[in-house]
Amino acid sequence: MKISFELTETVAAVVDEGTLDAAARRLHVTPSAVSQRIKSLEEQLGRLVLVRSKPVRATDAGRAIIRLARQAALLEHDTLAELGADPADQSRTSVPLAVNADSLATWFLAPLARLSQQHPVVFDLHRDDQDFTAGLLESGTVMGAVTSRSAPVAGCRVATLGAMRYEAVATPAYVDHWLRGDRAAALAEAPLVDFDRRDDLQKTWLVGEGVDPERPPRHYVPASNDFATAVRLGLGWALLPRLQSADATERGELVLLGGAPVDVALHWQQWNLRSPLLDAIADEIVAEGRRILAPV
Repeated sequence: MKISFELTETVAAVVDEGTLDAAARRLHVTPSAVSQRIKSLEEQLGRLVLVRSKPVRATDAGRAIIRLARQAALLEHDTLAELGADPADQSRTSVPLAVNADSLATWFLAPLARLSQQHPVVFDLHRDDQDFTAGLLESGTVMGAVTSRSAPVAGCRVATLGAMRYEAVATPAYVDHWLRGDRAAALAEAPLVDFDRRDDLQKTWLVGEGVDPERPPRHYVPASNDFATAVRLGLGWALLPRLQSADATERGELVLLGGAPVDVALHWQQWNLRSPLLDAIADEIVAEGRRILAPV
């Protein structure tokens, strides 16, 4: 059995775009052609590759097909580069990567900008908590990920980046209003800001302060820059990356609440392929992470 690259590319496009119509526009074919390609592949494999939901999702078989499509696209790029093809004549290779929100807001885009100037590549970024990005590697959704997971995902290799250091901060006016008197009692009543319901940084810090982490009222602000803005506006206190809060604390717009900082170790994981393009991406990201982040 041989699997056509055209068919694998079509499956990847449908999952990336979410619908057959959107995939058809990307591939410059009709929706009926996309549907026929998917049907042909499923008949060839004897199993479904897509769940026809909104958005469309890949089955286990579909995820294997998507990994094949992405690997083939990498190999095509690397082969053309080895043959000396002019980058201007190559279609840009789409490289899906996963990254946590705070890295995306502080350091991750700089190496991608350099890479985009050096290689015919575009990046498809998937944002998720660092504890969950490894799952996107396992499913084949992305080729590389910033993750808190140090053990390599099957079929991947890992490099340590460094630690994102978080410190508890608030505005001076907030501290004056909410954190007078007994510290533990005040923290139990003072509103805080969480990124989302999976964010446990504030809980971890409160436990270290001897406070029941379930007691304080909390705001949820699920975007890194907006999260930091909410703290700077006095909506609540939170742990911000030092990379994001250092300038504001130096200007006196934010003050440190004390207590131990929370360090979150980050790692880079990527598919274990012999790909000059993927290796170049890893080199830039790892070098930037080690330059910017705190040593582990």
